[in-house]
Amino acid sequence: MNFDFSDDQRMLRDQARKFLTDQSPPRVVRNVLEDSAKAYDDTLWGDMAALGWMGTAVPEEYGGAGLCPEDLCVLAEELGRSLAPTPFSSSVYLATEAILVAGSEAQKQKYLPDLAMGETIGCFALAEGVGVPTPRTISVTASNSALNGVKEPVADGDVATFAVVLARTGDADERGMSLFIVDLSDVEREPVETIDPTRSHARITFNGAQGELLGAEGEGWDLAQKIIDRAAVYFAFEQVGGAQASLDMAVDYAKNRFAFGRPIGSYQAIKHKLADMYIATELARSNAYYGAWAITTGAPDVAVAAAAARVAASEAFNHSARENIQTHGGMGFTWEFDCHMYYRRAKLLSLALGGERRWKDRLISQLEARNAA
Repeated sequence: MNFDFSDDQRMLRDQARKFLTDQSPPRVVRNVLEDSAKAYDDTLWGDMAALGWMGTAVPEEYGGAGLCPEDLCVLAEELGRSLAPTPFSSSVYLATEAILVAGSEAQKQKYLPDLAMGETIGCFALAEGVGVPTPRTISVTASNSALNGVKEPVADGDVATFAVVLARTGDADERGMSLFIVDLSDVEREPVETIDPTRSHARITFNGAQGELLGAEGEGWDLAQKIIDRAAVYFAFEQVGGAQASLDMAVDYAKNRFAFGRPIGSYQAIKHKLADMYIATELARSNAYYGAWAITTGAPDVAVAAAAARVAASEAFNHSARENIQTHGGMGFTWEFDCHMYYRRAKLLSLALGGERRWKDRLISQLEARNAA
């Protein structure tokens, strides 16, 4: 069984890498990082929309490119490598995926074309403060499609056109949860500070905001888990891309930084660091490839593959970003070097959709369920 990308996908990867190298260099990321009034780079977003990236996995009948999830994984890895400061993950991995998974034909016709063109931005409102969301911790309620409560933090919630919201429509259990599409034009939103300002977050307060039911009432929890599992694979590829970029940066510095008359990369301590980074990144890549195959083919163990990919990718990116700073020594801690931008993104992505602990618990529970069956 071959989990590697095809020749066409490698060509897509090379084109995406060239584009992002030219259009999303570190200075573009820094511009967003240093400008508190700028949530993302709208020029880069427009250029990506012109290339049709937002509609990669959207069927052609809804205005997309009609490609497969594996093609979107290719782009995700390159976006992670470049730290592209755009709301791509929220709008494409989550909002678009939610409508593809749970939307009616009318909802797909209504939302997908604009999402595919990048004319609207979606977000996924699940979290309600610290901790892993469970049916008992969801306090946002929906009565007659009117939502009340607070979601925080919501990635790209400050710039999104609409949100897919998980709300309670019944008892505090899995069957009491439903998904809604909510227009955010008249909803109160407040930016939330995070470790990585290049991926904005918001606190969204619903005061009777009208929602449009997405999927059947009472199926929200199961649908949300399915959407999150699929998005987890895309996030894993972003993390692999970031881990690889951190490794490449460390290797390049180790080759060109001399100490006592020789490159620091020739010293055993640095060699071991780089070797450990490489092993962690390749392990994460293998798990991510398996996840890509699982969501593309609809394999029954998507949940297992997604959890394994997220755990390995989170560990790899956190480790590589940290060791990249260490390899650079005292210079690695300075604002002028780019190391901290990868460290920020590594920490942020490891918490997206729940932290490492959440995904380790999910991996164990899914493996136990599979073995029991």
